[in-house]
Amino acid sequence: MDQADGHPDRQWKTIETVHKACKEPFLQHAILCPSTSGIVVRPHMPVITLALTPFRLEAMQQCCLAAEIIMVVVLPELYNWSSELTRWCPALRVSKYYGPPEERRQLRIEYSRGLDKIDILLTTYTMVSSCPEERKMFRITPLHYVVYDEAHMLKNMSTQRYDNLLKIKSKHRLLLTGTPLQNNLIELMSLLCFVMPHMFSGKTDDLKNLFQKNAKAKTTKKVEPNSEDDVPAFEQSQITQAKRIMKPFVLRRLKSEVLQDLPKKTNHTVPCPMSEKQERQYKDLIAGFSAKDGTIHATVEQNGMSMMMDMRKLANHPLLLRYFYDQNTTRKIASRLAKDPNYKEKNENYLFDDLMCLSDFQMHQLTQQYPCISGYAVPDPLIEDSGKFEKLDELLPKLKDEGHRVLVFSQFTMMLDILEPYMRLRNYRYLRLDGSTAVNDRQELIDRYNQEDVFVFLLSTKAGGLGINLTAADTVIIHDIDFNPYNDKQAEDRCHRMGQVRPVTIYRLLSAGTIEEGIYQVAQEKLNLEKHVTGIDENEPTEQKNVVRLLSSALGLSTTNK
Repeated sequence: MDQADGHPDRQWKTIETVHKACKEPFLQHAILCPSTSGIVVRPHMPVITLALTPFRLEAMQQCCLAAEIIMVVVLPELYNWSSELTRWCPALRVSKYYGPPEERRQLRIEYSRGLDKIDILLTTYTMVSSCPEERKMFRITPLHYVVYDEAHMLKNMSTQRYDNLLKIKSKHRLLLTGTPLQNNLIELMSLLCFVMPHMFSGKTDDLKNLFQKNAKAKTTKKVEPNSEDDVPAFEQSQITQAKRIMKPFVLRRLKSEVLQDLPKKTNHTVPCPMSEKQERQYKDLIAGFSAKDGTIHATVEQNGMSMMMDMRKLANHPLLLRYFYDQNTTRKIASRLAKDPNYKEKNENYLFDDLMCLSDFQMHQLTQQYPCISGYAVPDPLIEDSGKFEKLDELLPKLKDEGHRVLVFSQFTMMLDILEPYMRLRNYRYLRLDGSTAVNDRQELIDRYNQEDVFVFLLSTKAGGLGINLTAADTVIIHDIDFNPYNDKQAEDRCHRMGQVRPVTIYRLLSAGTIEEGIYQVAQEKLNLEKHVTGIDENEPTEQKNVVRLLSSALGLSTTNK
């Protein structure tokens, strides 16, 4: 939840907005109706979730419904939820089940005597299912309510985690997610089966069969994109069935419906022509893949994902692959490192083999760590040699001059590694947060960005796209898009949320003429599916059919059905 930057007028407006939202009929039902066994709430605005859920929990506690309430959250949001529960509902007694093994063991002993002194127990998805002792504790503890935040973590009913969490017994379940449908309709059914297990017990196989994609049943009729007829009859039947099943259990509100004063958000898809050298390298890479024997299907079965990843890397920056360091240079580096007393590997041949597996930028990072090879560092012009960096050179100076502050998201931590020296070369103040950032350090970084005059915040899409509030920024740059468009949408909402007072602009960078254009089309199809299902006009592995289609397009090969 936004701390309102310490501004009393803004904080009052925030609280007033939340109370206004609570007056909506669907929220009154969700907060005060204890008879509902399970429900999926779809707030397209995470910050409203943080405000409204505490109100509901406090209402339940005051109505003496029960004190046994557990909230399961993703790790990055654990401390955020704790602080927000304290802020909005100070009367609630909140405890966190998290920490080192011995500390958790002591907590289990304490909890075994009962939860009478606790109103809300906060924990994470990992904690409730990580070891037999913890699974048993949560399985046998009598619970009145379990709230699952970021409930799209439950989208796969075939996982062990899903089964373990399903065994936690409670009278009521509340699932909070802004993205219940990310890839296909079966994911949505997984959430409904979880929230109402008794109703759907024994019917999971039937649901899977009902909503399984059936390519043969699809029409081959060509239609205009996004037209009324762009959904095949078979798929439209699936969508109709899904809407009918989910209607009694899903409450959905858009940000525009509960926060009319939220500033406008504008999206831009920005084509980025590759640099001259980068384009030549990309064409050579494609030619090398296309020259391989066999059909595209055979190629995909062998190493299609690897091929696609190489194309994605090169589309972002050549230093993510290997072009600069040849064998002779690598041999010289290996010889020097083998003699360095601080380097663990002393066998030069083994060391050479290891170094040959590294990307150019990983090699560059070694030159920064060991003075004996510092003369082999990648020169600055190669760090700058990227089509997307050229586009950043157009965007960032103008944004800085106009007083904007920027969040830059990337899926690849190595890409963030390359962005850091780029930021230093351009003399931009920046901070960085990714999955390796300690949980205790994350809030400090967020506070620094919100309070200090830092121009750019570099974030990984997964770690930085959940549970943090960065309304000090008003511009988001998605450096490389995700196969799952909802991960990017989550990232956008780090600054487009309650507390934001300026219009927000989103820039999605796409390397022109590369596989990224195909990834973008796949992502749009997933967004269109959600649009049709909802009636509005972590991640699962990439589906094989999408890999085939993307590689076929990128390599200029025709697909053959086998």
